[in-house]
Amino acid sequence: MSRFVQDLSKAMSQDGASQFQEVIRQELELSVKKELEKILITAPSHEFEHTKKDLDGFRKLFHRFLQEKGPSVDWGKIQRPPEDSIQPYEKIKARGLPDNISSVLNKLVVVKLNGGLGTSMGCKGPKSLIGVRNENTFLDLTVQQIEHLNKTYNTDVPLVLMNSFNTDEDTKKILQKYSHCRVKIYTFNQSTRKLILKKNYFFLRYPRINKESLLPVAKDVSYSGENTEAWYPPGHGDIYSSFYNSGLLNTFIGEGKEYIFVSNIDNLGATVDLYILNHLMNPPNGKPCEFVMEVTNKTRADVKGGTLTQYEGKLRLVEIAQVPKAHVDEFKSVSKFKIFNTNNLWISLAAVKRLQEQNAIDMEIIVNPKTLDGGLNVIQLETAVGAAIKSFENSLGINVPRSRFLPVKTTSDLLLVMSNLYSLNAGSLTMSEKREFPTVPLVKLGSSFTKVQDYLRRFESIPDMLELDHLTVSGDVTFGKNVSLKGTVIIIANHGDRIDIPPGAVLENKIVSGNLRILDH
Repeated sequence: MSRFVQDLSKAMSQDGASQFQEVIRQELELSVKKELEKILITAPSHEFEHTKKDLDGFRKLFHRFLQEKGPSVDWGKIQRPPEDSIQPYEKIKARGLPDNISSVLNKLVVVKLNGGLGTSMGCKGPKSLIGVRNENTFLDLTVQQIEHLNKTYNTDVPLVLMNSFNTDEDTKKILQKYSHCRVKIYTFNQSTRKLILKKNYFFLRYPRINKESLLPVAKDVSYSGENTEAWYPPGHGDIYSSFYNSGLLNTFIGEGKEYIFVSNIDNLGATVDLYILNHLMNPPNGKPCEFVMEVTNKTRADVKGGTLTQYEGKLRLVEIAQVPKAHVDEFKSVSKFKIFNTNNLWISLAAVKRLQEQNAIDMEIIVNPKTLDGGLNVIQLETAVGAAIKSFENSLGINVPRSRFLPVKTTSDLLLVMSNLYSLNAGSLTMSEKREFPTVPLVKLGSSFTKVQDYLRRFESIPDMLELDHLTVSGDVTFGKNVSLKGTVIIIANHGDRIDIPPGAVLENKIVSGNLRILDH
């Protein structure tokens, strides 16, 4: 009889579910340890040590995952945050700006999370290099924004990109084009380790695990061919340790910088806000705030977004994955939990240094399910930068306008930001004054539009959308030049059919279906 069967029989004979679960957990940890050891022995000698450290780090994360499996919050302890812990943006803005705004700006560092690829939109390489407006990429717009600040206020606000092993090489190649811009650009990598003797950088990567067996998918350390999908960068929660280990944290503190503004590079609404910065640098009660999370009001499209709560006397970010199943509907309630995290964060550099040196930053594990190209269901274990809010002192939420949350995750989002709904000025997008409603239309483009290349091919020009409320497009549909969409427009081409919207067409509160083909004469 195997040791596993003996332990299993013992656990069952004692009629203890918890003991049974502990036996399973121990066996699983042992199996994962053996698989990781098999992977480790395939590492070249010059990569052995850093690979061992990465796999040891994954083992610790996996151990926590097994210990915490299931909801990681006690629902009974969740409370609404005190009123003064989430301030309305209007109150922050009403304080105005000081005469010395330049000196305030000079204490800021802008950090963009740049670890993601454009694969979900059918693009190769870093997502930040996808063209989003007038052939400008996410990175172009970011550089333009900060350069405009530096020129306007005669300041030196640097831009820092946190790359991953997926994006670092391509990003560094493109940075040469900004050498004449008035922006100092730095990069560091998610959990980079530098081997001084070889002057070589290695990037942290963790193995994805099979959703059913919970064992690593990777069979060796290679990152090519089929094995490419076996590895992932473990989320942006390691920004604190990575930033500290890169040496940039101490460098910026030495230069007199006090705060970082962290945001996703694909959130085109995440620009430097002078009013929030002034609130941090000149707190009204004289008590420094170490962490600000920008939140905004939920709509029905945001019900799964993480929300700020009061938990055990501190502000805490609660994600839907942490919520017990019996309370998921309550969590998704727009009336009870009215705000969600935009992932626009303002964080004290001195506080990051203190907490990092005390090893006191605590973040929950996020279980992120994925499906590989071959159809295998896997999960990757991640941590999120915003979850650390509970570790900082005097944290604050600011309820900002929806305009500060303009992420581009799909081609449906891309259509919005490329349209005349927005005007572009110095890298910043603002809602057109010609739009009568402050809300953004709901746009749902079908699978024929998923890839950027296909999406661009289907629009001869981007339609006029100033008066649009809702657009749904499904099937083989193309748009001619100068099309205007108003009200609610639904266009459905059934399988085998094709719909060509003719040039100059005006569709207002229309449903178009069937087959409409325009052929050259």
